[in-house]
Parts: sequence; C-alpha cells; structure tokens
Amino acid sequence: MSLGTAHENGPGGLGHFLRTRRAAVTPESVGLTTWGARRVPGLRREELAQLAGISVNYYTRLEQGQSGNAGDAVVEALARALRLDADERAHLFALARPAPAARRGSARPESPGAGAVRLLASMPSVPALLLGRRNDVLAWNPLGHALLAGHLDPRAPDDPGDRPNLLRMLFLDAHTRELYRDWREEAALTVSSLRYSAAHHPGDRPLAELIGELSIHSPDFAALWARHDVRLCSSGTKRFHHPHVGHLELHYEVLHLPDSDGQRLLTHTAAPGSASADALSLLCRPGG
Repeated sequence: MSLGTAHENGPGGLGHFLRTRRAAVTPESVGLTTWGARRVPGLRREELAQLAGISVNYYTRLEQGQSGNAGDAVVEALARALRLDADERAHLFALARPAPAARRGSARPESPGAGAVRLLASMPSVPALLLGRRNDVLAWNPLGHALLAGHLDPRAPDDPGDRPNLLRMLFLDAHTRELYRDWREEAALTVSSLRYSAAHHPGDRPLAELIGELSIHSPDFAALWARHDVRLCSSGTKRFHHPHVGHLELHYEVLHLPDSDGQRLLTHTAAPGSASADALSLLCRPGG
C-alpha cells in the first residue's frame, strides 16, 4: 500500500496522524514567533515544513496522501519537528512503511499457544490473561477471570467465535465500565495502545471491523480514536473497584510473546503487604 491510498489519508492513516500531531504543537513551543490571531491551534503546514526542512508542497502531498515516496530521513525530520516521543515515532514509521501484504494478519481466529496456557495455569495467585492482537481473550487463569470478568462464563475464551474482547468489554459492557475507578484514563490508554497495534497490522480485516463497530456503538471510543494518540502501554498501575472485594490498586505488565504475531500476557500484581494484596487473596478463595 502506498501513502497515496484512501486508507493512508483516512482516520487511521498517515495524513490524519500528521494533522493531529501538527495541531498539538504550538508555535511558541518550537521557538516560532507569531503575530495576530490564528484560525486553528498548532502549527501551520508551512511552519512544520520549515522546521522539518522540506518544501511546503511536498509536506502537503504527504498530509493529503498524494505522495508515496517519503524516505526515512524525511520521516525522521518530521518526527523531530513534531516532537514525537518514542511510541509516536515508531507509529509514524509504521504508517509511512505499511507491512507488506504477505505479512498482513489472517482473518482466521487466533489460537492460544500451549506453552502460554500452561504459564497462565502456573500463576494461580497472579490475575493473568492471554490476549490476541485484537484484544480477544484467548485464555485466562481463574484469578484473571475473577478480577476482570467474573460476570462472564469462565469457559468463554474456549469458543473462538464468541470470545470476550477487552475492547468491547471496556466500551460496551456496563459491568466492566464500573470495574475501573479511572475509566476514562483506562479508555484513553487502551485506545492509544490500539492505535499502535493497528498501524503494525494494517491488513487485519477483523481488527478494522472491530474498530468500525466500536466507532458506531460507542461515542467515547469514536472521540478517542479521532484524537490519534499513540502509546505502547507495557506497564503501569490500574485502579479497580471490584464488586466483591472492593478497591484494588494493581501493577500490570504486558509481556509480548516471541513469534506469536501480537499475542501477549497481561498480568496484575499487588504490592506485598498492601490492602490490595489482601483483597486479591480474598478473591483467590472459592466464592471470592
């Protein structure tokens, strides 16, 4: 796919990302002096082109999806001018260099690796899930199910055609929405991480269909997706209000599995001796 296709200029493409990042950079933050009122926030095209050392016409073609020959030096110059962080820079390169068609994702349901499933079972005191690249739950251990989806059938991930999906749960399931004490922060992080993943799997039709479904049925998702924020969320803190054990503050780690085409383990741990650790121990008990 070249940079000149409709996809690249659409809400998931290079042009849209460049426009949203350009709007987020103020002239003052990059040392430019301005006079008079500005119609729109952020940098003008000519200002960004000047900062990146490229012609205005060339940058305009990139932003409008009319040029498919941006070299690495140009992309790097744009990343510097836009003051992108490491995740945003990687996202920009992914949009400018889409994966070859032969490497694009299959529409077939993902299968959990036997080793990953055994690893989940070996961590009975750690809430853990195995996620596919589309955020389908491929497997979970009992504590992972109890923490995040106790209202669902524990056997639900076993059916490839009807697996729980963390994105659908977060935006369309009232129980899941109430689980997060900072739901809006969780939603923003999840969508920014999805942006990162989607750029690395541009030919994944089920993923595109999922994004379309959520954009239609969740105004919150649609608004966050339009922002085009990007972040690879690999660790951090999640704050829960669990219906059975109350408040928990848990550290999460996302462990990307090698040679798994985007599958990853999501684990949650509590600080030793904390109230959250006590709450997790209660959740481990039968009926917890």
